[in-house]
Amino acid sequence: MKKNAENNPMENIDDWEHDLLNRYPDPEEIKEKEEFRNYVDSERVDTVKEFYRINHKNQTYDFVKKKEAEFLKFDKREMSIWDAVDFLNTLVDDSDPDIELDQLQHLLQTSEAIRADGHPDWFVLTGFLHDLGKVLCLFGEPQWAVVGDTFPVGCAFSDKIVYPEFFKENPDYDNSLYNSKLGVYKEKCGLDNVTMSWGHDEYLYQIMKDHLPDEALYMIRYHSFYAQHRENSYDHLMDDKDHEMFEWVKKFNPYDLYSKAPVPPDSKALRPYYEDLVAKYLPETLKF
Repeated sequence: MKKNAENNPMENIDDWEHDLLNRYPDPEEIKEKEEFRNYVDSERVDTVKEFYRINHKNQTYDFVKKKEAEFLKFDKREMSIWDAVDFLNTLVDDSDPDIELDQLQHLLQTSEAIRADGHPDWFVLTGFLHDLGKVLCLFGEPQWAVVGDTFPVGCAFSDKIVYPEFFKENPDYDNSLYNSKLGVYKEKCGLDNVTMSWGHDEYLYQIMKDHLPDEALYMIRYHSFYAQHRENSYDHLMDDKDHEMFEWVKKFNPYDLYSKAPVPPDSKALRPYYEDLVAKYLPETLKF
């Protein structure tokens, strides 16, 4: 049990996303504490805090490189998108007292909100796909290596990352190769040349990178990179293309955070539309 708690300190895979709502509430709808899931004085604060302690301790440059070598062979399973969604739905959270949604319903709520606002179909598809990388949990990865805010490794950790004090436990914190502002990188080298912490964002990006527009790929790859798209902490690593594409990341973020609602979408009625949309952009099966 101690080992499991160390690997998965959050009670469920959605705790991180609920914590995001506390840190980044909807600017157009200020709610009282009682209307949010309570992270101010509940035990979930300690759960999420412990999650980030483990995440920040273990997300080293060498760790990420090892995970890339392990998972970017894409030899775990070959699936259609629909098989992947069904697979992901084994992560249904029964402990959420506010909204009892499986992963498909969250994906559909995100994508349907994007669709309702008249965005291009590739943007709608991105909303539908964006969390599929969480299948990493079903391949045995602990939650701290799947979800959570992402950040560059191989250079100094920004104090704008959530719970920055926990990076003092990270071996890279005192490593002269990695603890300067640029670390192993060059000024304005571009994020494509920067190694990000390991998780579902990078994993799904690598699966999708040959199939979707750049705007969609940036949304997938960096939607958890709050230290940049909310705090602008890594401008020194970004090139002109990154700055241009991050406008799309910022457009995507509210749909991910604020589209959840207690009434589930009609997945059966919506499926034909999404089957056609998936077939337009993606092959019949993908390797995970």
